[in-house]
Amino acid sequence: MAYRILIVDDSTFFRRRIKQILEDDAELEVVGEAKNGQEALTLVASLKPDVVTMDIEMPVMDGITAVKRIMASNPVPIIMFSSLTQEGAQATLNALDAGALDFLPKKFEDIALNRKEAILLLQNRVKALCGRKLFGTSSLSRTGSNAFRSTTSPPIKNVNRVASTLVKKTKFDASASSHYACLAIGTSTGGPVALQKILTELPSNFPIPVVLVQHMPGTFTQAFAKRLHELCAVTVKEAVHGERLTPGVCYLAPGGKQMTIEGRAGNATVTISEPERFPDTAYKPSVDVTFDSVAQVYAGNVLAVILTGMGADGREGCKTLKAKGAKIWAQDEQSSVVYGMPQAVTVANISEANYDIAHMASHIISEILD
Repeated sequence: MAYRILIVDDSTFFRRRIKQILEDDAELEVVGEAKNGQEALTLVASLKPDVVTMDIEMPVMDGITAVKRIMASNPVPIIMFSSLTQEGAQATLNALDAGALDFLPKKFEDIALNRKEAILLLQNRVKALCGRKLFGTSSLSRTGSNAFRSTTSPPIKNVNRVASTLVKKTKFDASASSHYACLAIGTSTGGPVALQKILTELPSNFPIPVVLVQHMPGTFTQAFAKRLHELCAVTVKEAVHGERLTPGVCYLAPGGKQMTIEGRAGNATVTISEPERFPDTAYKPSVDVTFDSVAQVYAGNVLAVILTGMGADGREGCKTLKAKGAKIWAQDEQSSVVYGMPQAVTVANISEANYDIAHMASHIISEILD
């Protein structure tokens, strides 16, 4: 039986285009179309689709409002289509906060080198979200989570309060010694909310630098880093070429580039390169590329964590790290939006532990201070 898809977009041309692409895959069936968010609410309730594709800017009811209302009444996996502009980045992040699970650029040439590759990417991203078990706000309000997963972070309006409370509750002695010199985290689909969940729980005096790799377009990473910085006690920034890694600072790899760590432990610096320097990887940024470099600088004094995401990026980098004595963890299947990247390191027997995203930060803090 094919997965049932609802397309929501005010452009008849775009709806027709997406329908044709999706139905080229025998596993996907478009069961309905809506030209605004209000129509989407009605059709989600009546058609019970497996996945909804959602535009952001629409008349009558915009996509972000529609996501919030759908997740409150009839939760379903939603993938957003957005523009690769600063405004599009902000709107997409708002949609993810509202409960959307993934996003893609509306211009397919922005996501792939050719049409065939773009079509396969769209089909696979939609199928990856099919079958996810979601819960409404009525059942999640008791856990302090937002509408789209029982294990993700609080609604954005409450994050500052929650983060502050968590940091105050954390008994963290900055003078305590740790054999770890770096925390490295890699993620993709579902990563923005997973990272927010972890980073908002880290105290401001976190004793080591944090290296972050999130699969994300170049125009998005600066906005994402800025948003995280506003929510977290630790400093979060988009990494800049040549800067020195500092304890308590989280460095997000710029989208569309490759980030490596160079030098030696205690005096390591960031190198930002054009993707052509690493022609063997399809990801920009790549977890493997960054983790390989972290292994060369910090050897075994690293805690590396692979979070939710499609594919297997990070598996080879984690293998290199583990060979040098580093510790590798992965997000568990139940709390992952897409159990691809975490599964890759788990089935390869690279990961030593798998944790629910709701408890990952507490495990990290305990491990760093152990």
